[in-house]
Amino acid sequence: MTPLPPTMSARPKRLLAILLMTSGLVATSALADDTHGLAAPVSAAPAAKPVPVDKPEKSDNALIAELPADSVTHHDLTLAAGHLGYTATAGTLTLRDDEGAPSAKVFYVAYVADGQQVARRPVSFFFNGGPGAGTAFLHLGAAGPVVLNFPAANPTDGANAQLGPNPDSWLRFTDMVFIDAVGTGYSLPEKPAKAPKQFWGVKQDGSAFADAIRLWLEANRRQRSPKYLVGESYGGIRSIKTAYALQTEQNIPLAGIVMISPAIEMNLIGSTDNPLADAILLPSLAAAALERDHKLTPQAVDDAYRYAFGPYLSTLAGPPLGADAAHDFYGKVAAMTGLPEAVVAKERAQIDPQAHDVRSRDGRLYSLYDGTLSIADPYPEGIDNGDSPEPVLAGYGLAYGNAFTGYVEDALGFRTDLKYDLLNLAVNKAWDYKEGGDLISRGMPDLRKLMAVNPSLRVFIANGYFDLTCPFSGSRWLIEHMPVGRDRVRLKVYPGGHMLYTRPDSRAALAHDVSALYTGSP
Repeated sequence: MTPLPPTMSARPKRLLAILLMTSGLVATSALADDTHGLAAPVSAAPAAKPVPVDKPEKSDNALIAELPADSVTHHDLTLAAGHLGYTATAGTLTLRDDEGAPSAKVFYVAYVADGQQVARRPVSFFFNGGPGAGTAFLHLGAAGPVVLNFPAANPTDGANAQLGPNPDSWLRFTDMVFIDAVGTGYSLPEKPAKAPKQFWGVKQDGSAFADAIRLWLEANRRQRSPKYLVGESYGGIRSIKTAYALQTEQNIPLAGIVMISPAIEMNLIGSTDNPLADAILLPSLAAAALERDHKLTPQAVDDAYRYAFGPYLSTLAGPPLGADAAHDFYGKVAAMTGLPEAVVAKERAQIDPQAHDVRSRDGRLYSLYDGTLSIADPYPEGIDNGDSPEPVLAGYGLAYGNAFTGYVEDALGFRTDLKYDLLNLAVNKAWDYKEGGDLISRGMPDLRKLMAVNPSLRVFIANGYFDLTCPFSGSRWLIEHMPVGRDRVRLKVYPGGHMLYTRPDSRAALAHDVSALYTGSP
């Protein structure tokens, strides 16, 4: 998932909107209410006794002392095909700098199916994006053995979200390791003052994740297992950078990469006055309008895509239109997006989805993360975006943090007074997208090289039709223009927004389609 800056101002800030941000009983007893206001996860077997450790090395971060010992618990997942026993480990990995001194404690939760042949059993490493988002979104939203369900009658109601068994858990076809980036979740830098330089940048972030993955593989003797990465939002770029670091720094080639609502090329998302970025956004605006009118079909969306990259793009890039031609053009775009023609004309058909008069209609305030999802607009008469809270980031999406805190303590036995940092805006603000003065927040150059040097690498990309932060058209356009490995990349678009998995049907379809990647199906 993707955090927004505190205020959503005009078009130059639009790029920031893509940032922060995958039927069984988890254990043996039934769900019960807990003190967090959510249904508690199923009780787990008692945590294993802490393993004695050497005297801790000196740290500049006093909070690290609050991290408990690793906790190991045993569970059973009930699936349509039967029961699957698994072992869960909630703990930390110690990253070290070039001199061997500890640099960070990285929190992770691993789920390993019992009684499997590890040489053949895939293992997947999950992370969210942001930068600055913890992995609770994918963990409790898409792939883990428990899932946070929102009320069907009001999916924006985070206060009444409930944890329950996830019938679509990916554990049926892969072991899973969810890793929080340094500065998010329970992952802490040893020297906070050095964290921005050590961890909070495109390249060093990929290297840190690659190092954490290597450590887990070695500690668990899983070097022979097929290995996958799963990233959401900025996790798209993160997955590519991590894959490249695994290949070039750790000598670890991958079997596959899964990207969910990914940011792959930052310069194509929300750029100021970029006709190509506007063309990428238009089909998502059109899909949201089609859904609101109950007219959504794949053909209608494809027609919108072809219009966006044909007449729409050529018109934006061409000479200024005369009055009559402009009126016709703005009317066409208004009809496609459901926006008033006056708003389209004011924006010269280059729609800024953050603008208040774009988001606010008929007293409802629509989300950037799902153009079909809205809340009551607290300031329907205003134009100040500071008065326009984002329904996902400021609303129901925050329920993942509260739910995860209860789950990891009650079911997984990892008990700490530390706050789980679901969205760390300080990390987001400090993030370095450059190296040597050059913008390096691009994924395609490294992905092209990975596809070339690893002829068995396969990529699956999942997008939501109604996501206005990381539009599906960006993924489609980039794939269409790949010179190598295009036949090993699959794109699937689902009803939903940035967090498409919050819709049960889309979550089930996503799990089904990803499993095909792991089994080698087309």
